[in-house]
Amino acid sequence: MNRKFIDLISQTYDFPQAPFEVNNGELFFHDIDLKKLIHRFGSPLKLTYLPIIGEQIEKSRELFRSAMDKCGYKQPYQASYCTKSAHFSHVLEEALAHDSHLELSSAFDTDIILKLHKKGQIALDTYIICNGYKTSEYFAGIQRMMRVGFTNVIPVLDCMTELKVYETFDADQVNIGIRMATEEESQFDFYTSRFGIRKAGLLDFYRYRIHGHPKIKLKMLHFFVYTGIQDSAYYWNELHKNVKTYIEIKQLCPSLEALNLGGGLPIQNSLEFEFDYQYMIDEIVNIIKNYCTEMNVAEPTLFSEFGSFIVGESGACVFKVMGTKRQNDRETWYIVDNTLISTLPDMWSKKQNFIMLPINKWNNEYQKAIIGGLTCDNDDFYSFSSEGMDSFLPTVTNEDVEPLYIGFFHTGAYQETLSGFGGVHHCLIPSPKHILIDKNEDGEFVYEVFAQEQKAKNVLNLLGY
Repeated sequence: MNRKFIDLISQTYDFPQAPFEVNNGELFFHDIDLKKLIHRFGSPLKLTYLPIIGEQIEKSRELFRSAMDKCGYKQPYQASYCTKSAHFSHVLEEALAHDSHLELSSAFDTDIILKLHKKGQIALDTYIICNGYKTSEYFAGIQRMMRVGFTNVIPVLDCMTELKVYETFDADQVNIGIRMATEEESQFDFYTSRFGIRKAGLLDFYRYRIHGHPKIKLKMLHFFVYTGIQDSAYYWNELHKNVKTYIEIKQLCPSLEALNLGGGLPIQNSLEFEFDYQYMIDEIVNIIKNYCTEMNVAEPTLFSEFGSFIVGESGACVFKVMGTKRQNDRETWYIVDNTLISTLPDMWSKKQNFIMLPINKWNNEYQKAIIGGLTCDNDDFYSFSSEGMDSFLPTVTNEDVEPLYIGFFHTGAYQETLSGFGGVHHCLIPSPKHILIDKNEDGEFVYEVFAQEQKAKNVLNLLGY
C-alpha cells in the first residue's frame, strides 16, 4: 500500500488540478514556487496573487455574455466588485483596471472613491452603488461623490426614511435604487432580512412617494440572498419573487432599468469542489428574460456585486510547523508559527472551509494531524480537511532538519478586515508579512512587500504603552 502523502492526494482527488501542481515533492500555486517564496520572504506569510482578480471579473462577464446570447437577452450586464470583501488599494485598482463597477457599504468607502478620483484611477462614469444603512457621514460622502462629477452614483434605499435625505440633496436629479428585503432560510434566527424594504409595502411606497417626483428617479431594484447563488429551492424561490416585484414596479416606473442580483457565486474551497457556473447563470438570465417577455416588459440591465468570487481565490496564508506534540494515542498536534484564530477568523467563527495543503514533504508518509496556533485559546486549531474529514499531513518529527510548511488557499476575502489588519490580535500574535504577486509584460512574476510583519513597538503603541 502506498503511504506517501502525494499518493493519498492523487488517489483521493482528481489531482493535480488548477491552480495546484507538485514538482519534486513541493507545491506550486499558479506556477509560483512556494518553497522558494518562503525562503525569500520567510514565514508566516500572506500572499495576494493579483492576476486572478481580473481573471474572475472577466469570467463573470463571459458567463453572463454567454447566457444572454443563448436566450437573446437585449440589455447589458455590468460587473461590480463588492468592496467590503477586501478594501485594499491593490484589490480595487486591479478591479478598476478591468472596468469593474463598485458596490459600497459604509461612509469610509466614499472616501476611498474620492481618493481614487484624485489619483485619476477611477472614471467618472463608473457605477457607484451605495448599499447599507446610511449614517449622516455616509449621506455626506454620497453627496461629495456626486459633486465631484460621478454621474452614476446610485444610493440604494435600505429603509423608507432615507428618501427624505435625498430630497434635500443639492442636485437637480438624484438616481436611487431600492433594496427588496428577502426571506431568510429556515435555519436562521429570523424570518426576513433586516436589510431592505419589505415587499408588502414596496409598491405603495413607490406609487405614493416616488412616482412623478420632480427630483428622485428610481433606477435600480436590488435584492441580496445571504447564502449566495446556489442551486437550491430557496434561491430559485427568492429569485422568482424578486423578478416579479421588479416587473410590477417597472410597469409603473419608466425610469427603472436595472436589477441588481445580490449574493455571490461560490469559490473553490475544496479539491472536490464542483459548481456549474454556466448552468446557474443561464438559468438566472432565462428566468428574468421569460418573465419580462411574458409581461411585455423591457428586460433590465443586470448588475452583480461579486466580492468573494472576485478576490477570494487570490489569497493564501503560509505557516511553518514549529514542532509536534503527542497528547494521547490518537492525536498528534502540529504547532504553527502564527494564529489561525486571528489570521483566518472565518475558520473558527464560521467553520469556513479553505483548501489546506502542505508546501513540501509530499513524498513523506502521512498521518492524521491537528494544526494548533500560537494563542492560548482552545479554539485556535484546525482538525478537518475541506471536505469535513480528518486532516492528514506529511509525517514530521521535532528532529527534522527541514520544517514542514502548510498553506491555506483561497483566503483572499474578508479575513484581513475581520481580524483587524494591523491592529491588536489575540495574545498579541503579530499579523504576518503580506506580499503582492503580479506578472510583468514578459509573464515574469513580480513581488512587492505590501506590509511587514507587525513589530512589538507598533502593537504596544496601539495599546498605549
